[in-house]
Amino acid sequence: MTVDWAAVRDDFPILRREIDGAPIIYLDSGNTSQKPRQVIETMNEFMRTSYAPINRSAYRLAGEATDRFEGARAAVARFINAPSADEIVFTKNATEALNLVVASWGGANLGPGDAVLLTHLEHHANIVPWQMLAAKQGFELRWVPLTADGQLDLANLDRLLAGAKAFAFTAMSNVLGTIPPVARLVQAAHQAGAIAIVDACQYVPHNVTDVQAWNADFVAFSSHKMCGPSGVGALWGRIDLLNEMPAYIGGGNMIADVRLDGFTTAPVPAKFEAGTPPIVEVIGFGAAVEYLESIGMAKIRQHEMELTRYALDTLTARYGDAITIHGPDNVELRGGVLSFAFRDIHPHDISQVLDQRNVCVRAGHHCAKPLMRLLGVNATARASLYLYNDRSDVDALSNALDGATDIFGF
Repeated sequence: MTVDWAAVRDDFPILRREIDGAPIIYLDSGNTSQKPRQVIETMNEFMRTSYAPINRSAYRLAGEATDRFEGARAAVARFINAPSADEIVFTKNATEALNLVVASWGGANLGPGDAVLLTHLEHHANIVPWQMLAAKQGFELRWVPLTADGQLDLANLDRLLAGAKAFAFTAMSNVLGTIPPVARLVQAAHQAGAIAIVDACQYVPHNVTDVQAWNADFVAFSSHKMCGPSGVGALWGRIDLLNEMPAYIGGGNMIADVRLDGFTTAPVPAKFEAGTPPIVEVIGFGAAVEYLESIGMAKIRQHEMELTRYALDTLTARYGDAITIHGPDNVELRGGVLSFAFRDIHPHDISQVLDQRNVCVRAGHHCAKPLMRLLGVNATARASLYLYNDRSDVDALSNALDGATDIFGF
């Protein structure tokens, strides 16, 4: 069955808004996605009719809220093909999920003489926590370099993994769109005796995700990049590893017992979910999963590949050497993230000029300063595509760049 992408676009109320009489062209989904009415209405309905504390009170309303909350956990587990919903830990976002792994698993397992392997593609969320722990516990950080077209250079992977205890890497770059061979990297990590930690924040919203096929040990991702609300994300982890890890945050809900001389933790996932969770946001997360499932992730991926190809071809044909789009050209090896330099115009100036035509792009280092330095730039402009975008949005971007050309006298 084919997808009516115009009807999909119509699901997003904000895209019907006009500013100064012109529509919004939203091309910043790599930063955060817009929300369909199905998610908005589900959260609204839950707050109006069913809100109550979860996992604490015995009255029926609280039981109903708990069932809805745990139903969302089951939906998230299903969405990534996790073996069990008990392996899904709700966090504030993917950043907190990665920090949880670094602080808990890393804090218990890493020390002088150990090594952790990262890549030059990484977001700060998968760099800074490791640097913080390395400074405290004295282990080595190693780096997988890049090829000229922004893919991982795996020629020396075995040597880089030798003696490493963990390999933490992105499943899709938020700057270059690069999609590394996740299953291959996981296999290499395991063959070297290391665990594999996947930052899938950019990948899960756009691709069919199967953590069992990857055979990874931990996978982190966020709701707000996949049509859900902000303030909630998820960590999937192998149950044996989660059981062995020490608690990350102490407080209510994460305990089985507390005495004056100590405490015992509750079973996973409660062990890592201290305090009152973002209940409404988790319900919205579940609704976002169901919305994406109703369309089909394989169809979303195909739509985005076709649109990315159109964008690459349109911009390069129109502007030639005046535009540099970083990352692989093969859309099967990348997502719809287009980080670009244009006519020596500063990315922030580009963003401001495009905003005059309601074309929303991000300008900056995209929380990837080490990668920016490798690219030889301080910042880029970035247009990022999602299921609600179409060719007219790409055309609007292309036309708006003419405005930058005119203003800056090129």
